[in-house]
Amino acid sequence: MINPIIFKIGSLEIRWYGLIMALAFLIGSLIAVKLGKKRNLNKDQVYDFLIYLIPFSILFARLFHVFVYNFSYYTSNPIQIFQIWKGGVSLFGGLFGALIAAIIYSKVKKVPLLNLADVFIIPLSFGIIFGRIGNFINQELYGKITNLPWAMKFDNVEGLRHPTQIYEALGHLIIFLVLIFIWKKSPRKGVIFYIFLILYSTFRFFMEFLREGDILIFKLTTTQLIIVPIILISFFLLLRLKKENLLNTVI
Repeated sequence: MINPIIFKIGSLEIRWYGLIMALAFLIGSLIAVKLGKKRNLNKDQVYDFLIYLIPFSILFARLFHVFVYNFSYYTSNPIQIFQIWKGGVSLFGGLFGALIAAIIYSKVKKVPLLNLADVFIIPLSFGIIFGRIGNFINQELYGKITNLPWAMKFDNVEGLRHPTQIYEALGHLIIFLVLIFIWKKSPRKGVIFYIFLILYSTFRFFMEFLREGDILIFKLTTTQLIIVPIILISFFLLLRLKKENLLNTVI
């Protein structure tokens, strides 16, 4: 396995996870600039929105991870709440933070909310691939014990495990390519965003059965319980967009 620490300067650790996520933000911003042209978002607007997006998404991704998934651990180790470079963020928390940032920015700058959502959800889907690679290097979010030929041994945990980080990286590569394909068809505002939520949430729901995690109720994990309403709401909003489009066509 790759050492998650690139090098150390005294007590400061420079980790692959932090470097990978920084690279993901850089590439993602370049993708957003290119896509923004199709939705009348210029380069300045894209970078301006990133000032809102980055802190909100990182903050809520970390808070969600701490208070929803690992509250008991972090109450015992409070100083580690701030050590985000060691990993430990929630994508759903990040999405929630990004949505708050988008709502605020759209109100302040008078930019259509769904335009922002469509433009930035595609680089986000690409960035998730980097995030899962970072999780793999950090040896976190591994799967359950298995005897499959490609099972892997992770440090400080018994047995050979599903490399679920790699499964998810490949799955999100497919989701990213699907979104790009749909984008080229020039769908109406919001379609890309809602399709991402449906694809990601459905994929993640089934991946949870392979991940190591706590079972809460009806044999579902915390994440699966969060996912179900997200899928239902996304389907409803997508169908409403389709209905509005049909009405506009008739009128």
